[in-house]
Parts: sequence; C-alpha cells; structure tokens
Amino acid sequence: MNSRVEIPAEAITSRWDASLSLGFETGPRGTRLMRCRHQGPLYVQKAFYPEGPDCAHAYLLHPPGGLVSGDDLRIHVEVGEKAHALLTTPGAGRAYRARSDGALQHQRNQLTVAAGGMLEWLPQENILYPNAHARLDTEVDLAEAAHFIGWEITSLGWPASGRDLEDGAVQQRLQIRRNNRLVLREQFLLHAHNRTDIKGAAGLRQNAVNGVLIAGPFAHEDAALIEQLHAECQSGLLAGVSQVGDFIVLRALANRAEPLRELFIRCWALLRPALINVAACPPRVWKT
Repeated sequence: MNSRVEIPAEAITSRWDASLSLGFETGPRGTRLMRCRHQGPLYVQKAFYPEGPDCAHAYLLHPPGGLVSGDDLRIHVEVGEKAHALLTTPGAGRAYRARSDGALQHQRNQLTVAAGGMLEWLPQENILYPNAHARLDTEVDLAEAAHFIGWEITSLGWPASGRDLEDGAVQQRLQIRRNNRLVLREQFLLHAHNRTDIKGAAGLRQNAVNGVLIAGPFAHEDAALIEQLHAECQSGLLAGVSQVGDFIVLRALANRAEPLRELFIRCWALLRPALINVAACPPRVWKT
C-alpha cells in the first residue's frame, strides 16, 4: 500500500512547523528530564514525580489546541538506559477542517528507548474534525530489554453531533522496531475511495472511535493476564486482545472516546505491573 501523501505546492508557504525534543536519563536522583528543546508552540513545562523519583511524568503542551492545514508537528523522545518516563497530554489533540487546497495536517512522533528503559506513551484522544486531512505517524525504537506501553485513540468527526469525517482523509501508522527489526505495524487509511468499505462490517462497523493499545515485550505468554484483559473487554464495547509476538495488542471500537479511554486505562493498570512490576499511577492531569 502506498502511504505517501503529496502536499500541494501552494500550501508549503503557509506551513507552521513546531518541534519538541525530550531526553530522559537516570542517575542518583532517579529519572530526570535532561533535555527539553522546542521550536514553535509545542513544549513541556517540567517533569512531575507523583510516584517517586524513578518515573518522570511529562505533559505535552500544544497551546493552539490542534492542527490546521500545512501544520507539521514533530515530537522526538529519547529514554536513556534504565530510565522511566510517562508522557501524556492535558486534553485531546485535534486536526481541524482542512483548507480547500487539501494541505496535509501532519504529526510525527519518534520514540526511542535505550536498554533497560521504559516509556509509557499515553496521550488523550485525537479528534479529527469533519473534512480534516490528517496524517499521524508514531515510530517506536526499542533496544534490548527496553519496554513500552502506548496507545492511540482516534475520533473520526464529532460523533455526539452526528457528523463523521465527511470528505476528510486520514493516514495513521504506529510501528515498533526492536533491535532495529520491525516487529509490529498498525496502519489505518481512510479516504474517498475506501470510505464505504472502512465503515462496513469488515471495518469500523459504523463506529466513530477506534483505538489500539500495545504493551511489551513480554518474556513469556501470561495466560492469566490475557484472561483478565479479555474480561475487561466484555464491558459493552467492541474490543479484543491478542498476543503478537512478544507484545500484547488490544483493539477497540466505540461511538464515544470516553468509554474507550476508560477501558484502556483499566487495561493499562493490569499491563504495567505485569510488564515492569510497578503499580499503575494515573497522571494527575487525567483528573482535571
């Protein structure tokens, strides 16, 4: 499948680039945010430590609140050896209605975890407004003995108002490499030529919200954990869990983002202690 999207030449001059580069390292005082460089309206104020010095919580702030046509957001996160970072957002991300020229709204996340490190990538949902033209790419690179838990939740349109993505388009990809080898790829593509098929029984089944949660690598299969996750998936949503190599993957569909996000939080609370033997500690910003 060709995943390239060409940006119209007339849109190049109106691009608003923003970038953020974060580096977490561990030392005598635990995990610290040692590098925080940003360009444009995308930054982190400081790290928080609600569960002690060994895990740094950071909130990604984007004051404009969303992407307009031509915007290009780039986030680069490096977690050093034996460091532990949890990243989230204070609210939903957004891709607003695209201009008539169809200029792309692009966000690229590059996440790298060194040996013995742990990264939790837990942003709140992305809302793609009717007629948005978005591309969302997340690349995860894990070294030996590095661990990752992450999710992506995407709302196509405004389900509460009865409006879907309409004439919009989205390309979304999340892929994980371990020791420079591709081990997992999730890809979603919706455009004018496949809109009917994607909404059908073999696709979203008329649901407006989709999500994927990935955790691993696990050293061995844990039947009891899988059973617990299966039980959580029987909560009224269309959801399922599977083992893909050394990773556990949970996929879900819903008509609203809130119940899907709550399902993922409950599953995260089971996966985290199973993966790194540390109890879940929800970020404080989720309660505001």
